[in-house]
Amino acid sequence: MDRARDRDEEGRARSGRPRDGLGRPLAYGAQGVARQPEGVVRTPAGTVREAQRLLDAGMPFHAHEVFEDAWKSGPAGERDLWQGLAQLAVGLTHAARGNVTGGARLLRRGAVRVEEYARGGAETYGVDVAGVVEWARRLADRVAAADGAGALDAAAEAPRLRVSG
Repeated sequence: MDRARDRDEEGRARSGRPRDGLGRPLAYGAQGVARQPEGVVRTPAGTVREAQRLLDAGMPFHAHEVFEDAWKSGPAGERDLWQGLAQLAVGLTHAARGNVTGGARLLRRGAVRVEEYARGGAETYGVDVAGVVEWARRLADRVAAADGAGALDAAAEAPRLRVSG
């Protein structure tokens, strides 16, 4: 069947297929989860809170989109923090989908980017940077060692972004 390309309200190409909790496209007409709205400007605390809610719900792909909004709308000096957190969320997404190579690679790449903020001097908005980096590296090692043994449970493996919340 030849389908015209899906477009959003502004005419940009965007798949209209529903998605599951890990962002995988489903068949047209299938019941998916609500998409994360794009371009939402949140406070940094609101970003962390919303991303944690989505991670806890086993929806790291959606959490990545929240972090993406923060890096696009926030100050340039914070871009690496939000991009690194987004990479960690996408790494968890890939690992939950069973893509061990991509999952481990993105978890490690995100950990390197976020680790710069553990040195201090830059605002982290309560994110437990050292704890998140340790979580990412341990999970990357476990995912790589599993060598395709199956997908993991994204909600059970979700990081705690803050020590107390």
